[in-house]
Amino acid sequence: MIKKLIIFLIFLTNVIVNAQANRLSDTMYLVSQDSTVSYIISQAENKMDFSQNTIRSTNFNAKQLILPGCLIALGTIGTYSNPLKRETIRDYMDDLRGKRYFRADDYIQYLPAVTYLTFGSIGIKSKHSFKERLAVGVTSYLVMTALVNIGKYTIKEKRPDSNSRNSFPSGHTATVFTGAELMREEYGLGMGLGAYTVAVGVAFLRIYNGRHWINDVIAGAGIGILSARIGYWMLPLYQRWFKWDDSCSNIMAISPSYSPIDKSFAINMAYNF
Repeated sequence: MIKKLIIFLIFLTNVIVNAQANRLSDTMYLVSQDSTVSYIISQAENKMDFSQNTIRSTNFNAKQLILPGCLIALGTIGTYSNPLKRETIRDYMDDLRGKRYFRADDYIQYLPAVTYLTFGSIGIKSKHSFKERLAVGVTSYLVMTALVNIGKYTIKEKRPDSNSRNSFPSGHTATVFTGAELMREEYGLGMGLGAYTVAVGVAFLRIYNGRHWINDVIAGAGIGILSARIGYWMLPLYQRWFKWDDSCSNIMAISPSYSPIDKSFAINMAYNF
């Protein structure tokens, strides 16, 4: 089932058409009409980097399947054989941990996703507008959720700390690695390294706390990375569907005016999302 879904998603992304990119600029217009002076300030919410590398990053590239594909394959093999000596790693973690559990992974798994959506709105330069980030993020997490649940309900691997058969793959790891890859793609390598540090920490804690085998977190990481990349591959299609024109989006208009009848001044403001 996982292979069929991945093949379907890869086929779907092949029909994506490259979105036309227009450079965003900050412009000011002075318009005089009767006694009203209108200042229209066009300022994008986020400036986009339209270098050639940035444009290519949203297009399907088969090479981007190599890393997540290898991680998913290695993790899947680990459920049927033991190339990673997972029982040995579990026993080592049990001795290291003792009774000192550290459950921060239940919370910080969402940190990269939150920063991915919010950083572009607080002055940190991002490649895409908020609505585009939101569309990519929603797509990525929907794909991730589907792949994780297909794995859990088809393979039914037993957890190392209980009789529950939903260990493979690690949902926590998939969640945090999806956010980490989104951060790297949107904000660059520097921000991405920080997000991936958090992701690796969550993956380690899933093993440390005895909730997953090492192959579970490896496959979860691969699913997370793949899901984020599928989200960006779908972006040009969304831009065509919803007719998103970056040159006209996120425009704020401020219009001071004077009424000779009321002898009063007014300021009109409109924001186009």
